[in-house]
Amino acid sequence: MIKVGLIGAGFMGNMHATCYEALKEEGVIITAVADVRNSYATKIAKQFGASIYEDGMSLINKADVDVIDICLPTYLHTEHAIEAMKKNRHVFIEKPVCLTKSEGDKLLKAQKETDKLIMVGQCIRLWDEYVYLKNIVEKNEYGKVITATFKRISPLPTWAWNNWLHKVELSGSVALDMHIHDSDFIRYLLGEPSNVNAVASRDSEGIIQQMFTTYEYPNKVVHAEVCWNYPDSFPFCMEYRVKLENATIVYDSTKSPTLIVYPIQGESFTPKLNHEFTENSDLGGNVSSLGGYYNELKYFTNKIKEKGTIEVAPLNEGIKSVNLVLDEINSAGGVKL
Repeated sequence: MIKVGLIGAGFMGNMHATCYEALKEEGVIITAVADVRNSYATKIAKQFGASIYEDGMSLINKADVDVIDICLPTYLHTEHAIEAMKKNRHVFIEKPVCLTKSEGDKLLKAQKETDKLIMVGQCIRLWDEYVYLKNIVEKNEYGKVITATFKRISPLPTWAWNNWLHKVELSGSVALDMHIHDSDFIRYLLGEPSNVNAVASRDSEGIIQQMFTTYEYPNKVVHAEVCWNYPDSFPFCMEYRVKLENATIVYDSTKSPTLIVYPIQGESFTPKLNHEFTENSDLGGNVSSLGGYYNELKYFTNKIKEKGTIEVAPLNEGIKSVNLVLDEINSAGGVKL
């Protein structure tokens, strides 16, 4: 059995708890929960019969667990992850893994010293529709990528504890919190860009609310948009449109079907995907489908059982994606104007 200590019982912590419930038959169970809000921790603890700790550091230092799952606000990731590694725990860290390049260096140093398995919650790498695209490109099934457009847009997220998402020093703004999904996947799909050019729309305090980035690759045009301050009635949407030499593949989370392939020759079609976990969440937030979260947590815990290595979304990859987004923010004029 793999015993999990879950730190953070808010929106994302509850998403993870739902996935761990589905992984019980795989021998994975939450045995400890920590949140500074006791009522939040209690809700999940009752579900699993888990112990409750008043905060993350208490859980790390006292709980009998194999894994620390960090679903805390971003500014708390680094200190908790390093302490967990020092206590000989494997660690799952929600994205973005950290806020700064110096934090990334500290995390890599701690992993090297402890040799623990660390995975970052870049769930798009295991999101079924994005896995499909990755496989198509790797197999060269429709030729090379010519252009690629990614989009992630939503109404203003208002569910965060103490509104931490909208404090740029705590979250890194929409660029680092939300856009990193697409920046990370672009790296995963196409490799490192030679350069990035970004422009941003800001609120009255100079904080980025919307950003458009162009990634420079040889013989490709790659573009991404992010925004999180559309009206409350505006639907969350994640989308890609990738033009290859012999087909165009489109994914739009607001449409049905969500995924369509348009070959140069022949009729368009909807690929049949093997969705292992299809449960949805009613916890609020901007994503209801839990498939990608389940896939990543199953992958992570299987690697622990196998005593393997993390090849999808390892720590160093999560840090490279943070550094790329930081470069994008700088290209757009920095954190604040």
